[in-house]
Amino acid sequence: MKLNLRNPLCIFDLETTGTNITQDRILEIAVIKMMPNGEVLRKANVLNPTIPIPAESTVFHGLRDEDVKDKPTFKEVAKDYARFMEGADLAGFNVMKFDIPMLVEEFLRCDVEFDYSRRKIIDAQKIFHLMEKRTLSAAYKFYTTKDLVNSHTAEADTEATMEVLLAQIERYEGKDVTDSLERKIGEIRNDVDTLSKLTVSDLVDLAGRMVMNDKGLEVFNFGKHKNKVVTQVFKEEPSYYDWMMNGDFPMDTKRKLTEIKLRSFKK
Repeated sequence: MKLNLRNPLCIFDLETTGTNITQDRILEIAVIKMMPNGEVLRKANVLNPTIPIPAESTVFHGLRDEDVKDKPTFKEVAKDYARFMEGADLAGFNVMKFDIPMLVEEFLRCDVEFDYSRRKIIDAQKIFHLMEKRTLSAAYKFYTTKDLVNSHTAEADTEATMEVLLAQIERYEGKDVTDSLERKIGEIRNDVDTLSKLTVSDLVDLAGRMVMNDKGLEVFNFGKHKNKVVTQVFKEEPSYYDWMMNGDFPMDTKRKLTEIKLRSFKK
């Protein structure tokens, strides 16, 4: 089926050296760009992460140091991918928890602008869990009745995610979405805005260190100040901002923290 699009939609997947956003690096990236006119464009690269690939990571995706030593670094392709994804909404499988935070962190390391805040985001995993309550391989088998070959390669996983997302819309369009208490929280529609609202949470920063509370205020989501309003913590303990800025937090978290701090000064 054809997805109704106002903007291009970039479905992407990453393979990485590990799961630490601040320490690990991208090994492979694949992007499928679906255009409003029905055209589909593809872009993919295996990359040299510039750090050793742990053996436990190789077991997962099959890439070893010798496989990537002559490949380009992310820094060398960053601007090309930023241009390719420019003006596009984003989609993937489990992208909100991992792929988007990792991609944004890599762009920030290269001083390449990639503003995700103005883009609609669809997480096909979230739709899958909302509607069927399970991995990409299982979703692919469920929606297409086919087995996913070459799972955990970025290109295969990206292709599978596209097929899963299209099948989800076809299967569930017009059906209500309910939470764990069977309360209606939305409806599946062939519309990027609607799907994005269903699958994107109340995160302020991609790492989830800050979230929006029910009053629309940014609150900390970890540590001794959990559930406290960020601006209030700044007033009561100004050194907490400096502690976070000097700590091992993602660059995106620090950027959002600074935006909140600067905004509070203007009030």
